[in-house]
Amino acid sequence: MQLFFRKVATSDGPFPIRESLNVSELVDDRADVTAVSPLETDLVAVSLGQGLMSVEGTLTAGLDMLCSRCLSPMHEDLKIEFRERFKQTSSSVEEEDEDGDFIAVTEDSFDIAPYCEELFVLHVPFAPLCSEDCQGIAPKTGQNWSIGSDDSSDGNTEKIDPRLAGLKDFLNEN
Repeated sequence: MQLFFRKVATSDGPFPIRESLNVSELVDDRADVTAVSPLETDLVAVSLGQGLMSVEGTLTAGLDMLCSRCLSPMHEDLKIEFRERFKQTSSSVEEEDEDGDFIAVTEDSFDIAPYCEELFVLHVPFAPLCSEDCQGIAPKTGQNWSIGSDDSSDGNTEKIDPRLAGLKDFLNEN
């Protein structure tokens, strides 16, 4: 997604940027992400004069994930606001932006995809939940708490291995 300062400066009005980015490799190391749709960019670049450019808009993507508590499949739609300012600087002059107002770019063209990808990765939920009141998995049965109940709810709190049944009352005899 190459963006050119000169092209944006000479365009009549806002310069639209609508593309799809494949971001599946960015979440390959996440076991809880089972599928991801392409990241759709709906951005507008506007020249602010004096080598400044503003890029604003939204990024959208869909994620198929596993709930971090109950491991049931879920879908999450991400809608991310994108707002960055870029400034074209000469390579011989190092300008330092103390306020973080803009990103310095030394060429006439630059790739905006890494900035979109970074924002996407930052907005992928770290511990996704299928619902706010998800209770997770029962420790004894391994079932989802919202679907079934744990063995301990029937009054029998302990199941003893038959091989160790003889040791059950060992301490009570003394």
